[in-house]
Amino acid sequence: MIRILVLMVLVSAAFAAAAQQPPFETRKLTEHAYLFRYGGHQALFVVTPAGVIATDPIAFLRPVAASTYIAEIRKITQAPIKYLVYSHHHYDHIAGGRPFKDAGAHVIAHNNAKARLEALRHADTVVPDEGVGDFHAIELGGVRLELHFTGRNHSDNSLVMILPKDKLAFSVDFIGVESVGFRDFPDGFFPDWLESLERVVALDWERMIGGHPFPGGRYATKDDVRAQKQYLLDLNEAVRVAAAQGKCWDAAMAELKLPKYEKWANYERFLPMNIEKFCNYWGRGYW
Repeated sequence: MIRILVLMVLVSAAFAAAAQQPPFETRKLTEHAYLFRYGGHQALFVVTPAGVIATDPIAFLRPVAASTYIAEIRKITQAPIKYLVYSHHHYDHIAGGRPFKDAGAHVIAHNNAKARLEALRHADTVVPDEGVGDFHAIELGGVRLELHFTGRNHSDNSLVMILPKDKLAFSVDFIGVESVGFRDFPDGFFPDWLESLERVVALDWERMIGGHPFPGGRYATKDDVRAQKQYLLDLNEAVRVAAAQGKCWDAAMAELKLPKYEKWANYERFLPMNIEKFCNYWGRGYW
């Protein structure tokens, strides 16, 4: 009995220790591209002979994430970190970039993100050195990283990053895989989001990683982007009908179901909030 109790204590201690150390990993994707994951957030970094292009520090309220990120880069190369690219202006992905800036990184974001961050002046978020428009390419050490703005979606400044040689894309927050939208699509723009997804499909890529892990750690494909667009179209139509019946907001949020998507992640948790967002338009005329 004592041995069993001792074993239980040791197992409990092991789980407690693991819980105190958020998991992280670095995974090589292609010859030059790596994925860094800290907890439930991910970033892409590109290693070339002339230097490193890093994205999203993902260190909001957890400074150790940025230092861990840099330490993981240093396990692979001692080349200077030349660039830090923000996917969009939301703090949970881009806060904590000071160690990258101190290491000499030139910080790039979309023009709208730069303007927002200059106005917000968040204490833990480095204001970009450079804003870019609809398209910008970084050429470093024989590697090309393209930055594409496909229009308003989860923000008005999200960039899709593509390594053309590898046909590998990186997007954050506005493209989901087998998952309904987050809460009520905060900072979301409609119908622009649908048009943005169409533009993403038209870009030249085959595999995509996200700012949060996709199911099973897999890549997203263009079919996943098409499926997300179809979900939004189906949601839009269902809410339109409910609104015409006078059910927006509460009745629609309580009664409306989309069985086609019931196995998608967060269906039970977030579908009512997704409905609320679309009820704003069909029930009251504003997003």
